[in-house]
Amino acid sequence: MDQDFGPTDQFLLPVSVVSGILMSKAVYDITGKVSSQLYKGYDGLRNNDRVEWNNRGFSTFHSLMVTIVSFHLVFLSDIFKEDPHNPIILLERKSQLSVSLQGVSLGYFITDFAMIIWFFPSLGGMEYVLHHLLAIFSISLTLTSGKGHVYVHTLLLTEATTPFVNLRWYLELAGKKSSTLYLYNGLAMFSVWLVARILLFVYFFIHLCYHLDEVKNNFPFGLYSMVTVPSVLALMNLFWFLKILKGMIKTLAKKKHC
Repeated sequence: MDQDFGPTDQFLLPVSVVSGILMSKAVYDITGKVSSQLYKGYDGLRNNDRVEWNNRGFSTFHSLMVTIVSFHLVFLSDIFKEDPHNPIILLERKSQLSVSLQGVSLGYFITDFAMIIWFFPSLGGMEYVLHHLLAIFSISLTLTSGKGHVYVHTLLLTEATTPFVNLRWYLELAGKKSSTLYLYNGLAMFSVWLVARILLFVYFFIHLCYHLDEVKNNFPFGLYSMVTVPSVLALMNLFWFLKILKGMIKTLAKKKHC
């Protein structure tokens, strides 16, 4: 685990951010080409629907990547493992992998944010603008300061819900709301949302409180950011969760009476 990259950080950061932007563009184009070949209804979609279809393609790719790598970094690797014998405090621990992944993720959020603004409001309303601004701010602050990597990767795990949200949108657009797949995906989305966007935030705040002195003494501005940004995101996630719960209850009630 290398904590002081020296000039390496100066190379990793811009390269990873640009890679994230190029990755988003490449997957966007690939999604369109593959969808045109595999789904006969794709070419008949309105232009805005095709844009969103492809946009959700690269958001799904990004979510799978950051969920897998962040889970490895936070829970499986030794980088952020509690170790009283490790001279490097938890707040300052990082690796080339954590820097690279955050850079790629920053490139993705910048690209997605630019599309949201360009096509506003067809790709999402003000809540999406706020969400992406908070994500861009948090990742940028962590990358430029070199502190708090463990907390950013913990929050990036919330992206685990994205594939289910996107599949729901695809099924709705394809007229498959009454399908069994739509029902099972809804149940999976509810379950993953509960774990990744509700319970995970409970874990986050408990972890932050446990290391509060460390954060406060070494990174005062980071402390304010680590409290306010996740708090706003937690409230947004709770609001969306209640809407998902309401929709799931409504769908199950319809199925029961069929």
